[in-house]
Amino acid sequence: MKLWDKGFSIDKKIELFTVGNDREIDMHIAKYDVQASLAHAIMLESIGIITTDELEQLKSGLKVLAESIEAGTFVIEDTFEDVHSKIEHELTKTLGDVGKKIHTARSRNDQVLVALQLYYKENLQIINEKTKTFFDTLLGLAETHKTKLLPGYTHLQVAMPSSFGLWFSAYAELLIDDVYVLNAVSKITDQNVLGSAAGYGSSFPINRNITTKELGFSTLKYNVVAAQLSRGKSERAIASALGGLCNTMARFAMDICLYMSQNFGFIMFPDELTTGSSIMPHKKNPDVFELIRGKCNKIQALHSEMLLITNNLPSGYHRDFQLLKENIINAFEDVKDILDIFTYSIQQIIVKNIDLNDEKYQYLFTVDSINNLVVDGMSFREAYQKIGSQVQAGTYKPDLGKEHSHIGSIHNLCLDDIRAKFPH
Repeated sequence: MKLWDKGFSIDKKIELFTVGNDREIDMHIAKYDVQASLAHAIMLESIGIITTDELEQLKSGLKVLAESIEAGTFVIEDTFEDVHSKIEHELTKTLGDVGKKIHTARSRNDQVLVALQLYYKENLQIINEKTKTFFDTLLGLAETHKTKLLPGYTHLQVAMPSSFGLWFSAYAELLIDDVYVLNAVSKITDQNVLGSAAGYGSSFPINRNITTKELGFSTLKYNVVAAQLSRGKSERAIASALGGLCNTMARFAMDICLYMSQNFGFIMFPDELTTGSSIMPHKKNPDVFELIRGKCNKIQALHSEMLLITNNLPSGYHRDFQLLKENIINAFEDVKDILDIFTYSIQQIIVKNIDLNDEKYQYLFTVDSINNLVVDGMSFREAYQKIGSQVQAGTYKPDLGKEHSHIGSIHNLCLDDIRAKFPH
């Protein structure tokens, strides 16, 4: 069953190559195609292309399909090219000629485009909500462990005192920047493209405002050519936004892997969250965080893929666009899973007590010692040279009691202010 069937058979090798994994991937957008088909039918009835009775029949048929999709019993058999042909077939099988009318004034091009827009729009919101849960978890950990000091590093060398409160809340606040970008991309996807048909509109007197309202879009992509050109552009923006979020999570996961190692020994997790070695019985590996890091890095590469597939395509539809769908949808599904497992795992972190009197941390407080001298009246340059000389001579004695009181420092984390910044 093909929406473009003209009565002749296509070479099976060509068919296999051109269909690809569409049937599997289309299961993710099946419910959105039903939603768009319903809105389209309502619009067709409003302009007199179908009757009220035909609309009610289509509503009934689409409701059955929506329930089947929700229940997990909906299947796209190998005899169908994609979800769009499957849905139209089911409507035609049930409703006869009425089912055949659902494709009036639209093309498979705007069918798949609007279904994807709806999928993107809803799943960006889901990711936003899961990011908020992760954010709240990190701020909760920052509050719990705010008094526990942690060595800070630059160039992976012991640098200045930090704290677990500062560490947890740092990544929490970075998530806010990622949500700003996610929200901007949500505006891009919140535009109705249905009605652009094959890219040049329709001679039917369709009312695109009706479908915009029915589908819950805040506006529409007015120019029909621009609507088709948005395919690829939307995916590039989404890939960039998901990549930014994944960059934050990958760096955090890397910190966790480092801090779990015996050379650092700052944190640990229950044995149930770690894996072992097939030959080394002592191993407790942070595999979940290594996989988070790897999956996040893979998603960060997606923007380049989306860019290169669409970079120099001329206006109008091209089959290249089909290649965008699989990996962008997989990225959405992966990011949701990553956020869930990261939140679940980090809630069980065990923060260890760190002995800052250990010899390897003896220079952690040199800057505090310099500042003490400056407060007592010495110039910064003289104080720097004095403490530097003590370090070189091996006579330096740290002062562990200095308070860092300015906004955003160890002893003034501003957790409530960070929490209030999160976009609502």
